[in-house]
Amino acid sequence: MKITKVTPWLVEAPTPYLDTANDSHIRNREYVYVEVNTDEGVTGWGEITGTSAVSNRAVCASLRHVSDLIKGDDPRLIEVIWNKIFRSFTYMGSRGATTNIISGIDIALWDIRGKVLGLPISELFGGPVREGIPIYCHPEDGSSVEDSIQHAKAIKATGQKSLKTDPWFPHHTEESNGYLTGQLSAEAENHGVEIIAGMREALGPDFEILIDCHGRFDAPTAIRLAKALEPYNIFWFEEPVPVESTHALRQVRENVNVPICVGERIHTRWEFIPILENELADFIMPDVTWTGGISEIKKIATMAEAYYVPISPHDASGPINVLAGAHAMASVPNHYRVETSRAKLNAYDVMIDHPLDIRGDKIYLSDRPGLGIELDKDYMRANALEGYRD
Repeated sequence: MKITKVTPWLVEAPTPYLDTANDSHIRNREYVYVEVNTDEGVTGWGEITGTSAVSNRAVCASLRHVSDLIKGDDPRLIEVIWNKIFRSFTYMGSRGATTNIISGIDIALWDIRGKVLGLPISELFGGPVREGIPIYCHPEDGSSVEDSIQHAKAIKATGQKSLKTDPWFPHHTEESNGYLTGQLSAEAENHGVEIIAGMREALGPDFEILIDCHGRFDAPTAIRLAKALEPYNIFWFEEPVPVESTHALRQVRENVNVPICVGERIHTRWEFIPILENELADFIMPDVTWTGGISEIKKIATMAEAYYVPISPHDASGPINVLAGAHAMASVPNHYRVETSRAKLNAYDVMIDHPLDIRGDKIYLSDRPGLGIELDKDYMRANALEGYRD
C-alpha cells in the first residue's frame, strides 16, 4: 500500500451547542480535516482545526506541499513518516505549525492502520484500561452571571461531572490585536468571580469547576485572579500566563494555592520536559491535533505517567479531534478527562456517519475500525470553502 495524496479540507459547519440551555442558537465555525488516500482505496481522516482563519489556511497550504513529500510512502510506517515530516522543518521551526501538519497526517495514518487491521485505534496500544473515557465540557463563555449558572445547571443535568469556563470572557479590550498588557479591569475581575461563586453554589461542592485563562494575563494579574477563586474550590487554573515564559509560570505556581494546568499550546515531548522536570503543573493538556498526533500524545502521556501527572487532552474542536484523543487515552493509566466543546455534540452529526456515543461524563468508543467514523463527503463538498476540497 502506498500513499497517493494528502488533501486538506476547510469546511464551515455548525459548532456544538447545549440545546437544553439558552445558548442553543446554531453558529458555524471552520474545521480543518486532512484526508490521506492510498492506492488500495483505504482512506484515513485527521483533523487540525485551529483557532483563527489565518492559521487554518496556513496549515492547508503547507499540507499540499507535504503531500508531495510523503507520496509513495507506506502508510504502515507511521513513525518513519512522523520523523520525515518533522525533520523537514528543522531549520524553520519544528513545533507549532509543523506539529499541526504532522498531527493531521498522523491521526489519518492511525485511522488507515486500524481499518487495514479491522480494529479500533484504541485496540492497537495494548487494549483499553477503561470502558468509557471520562470527558468534560464547556458552558457558553461570555454570558451573564444568571445565564452562566443556568448553563452550568443544564450541563449537570446531562450527567456531566465537570465543566471548564473562562469567567473573564470577553477578554480585555487590547486583545483584539493580541497580547499587550496582560491586565484586566477591576469590573471584569469581579464579574468573573461572581460567575464562579454562582456556579459553585448552584452545582454543589462535588462538581468539578475548571478555570481557563487562555494564557493572556501577566504574572501579578494571574496570581490575583487565582487567589480570588481559591474559596470556590476550583479544580484547576489553566494557562494563567502566556506560554512563552516558564519563569512567569513558576512565579504564578509559587504564589497560588490552586492546581495549575498547561499544555494546549505546548508541542511535542521535548517542550513538556521543563514543565515536568520543574514541577510547573499539576495537569497537562496537549491537543492531539496540534502537539504531534496520536503517536506523540501517547509518548507525552507516558512521560507524564513517570511523574504521576495526569494528562487531559485539549480536544474541543471537531469530531475527529475528540475521537483521536479518546482512542489515545483509552489505554493511558494517568488520564483525567478528554475535553469536549459542549455536553451534547449533536452538531457534529451532519458531517459524520456515526454519532459520538456520549453518556453522562464518558465517551464510549465503538468497535468500528480506525477512528470509528467516516466524514460525509457530500456534506463536506457542499460546505467546503472554495479551493479547499478534493
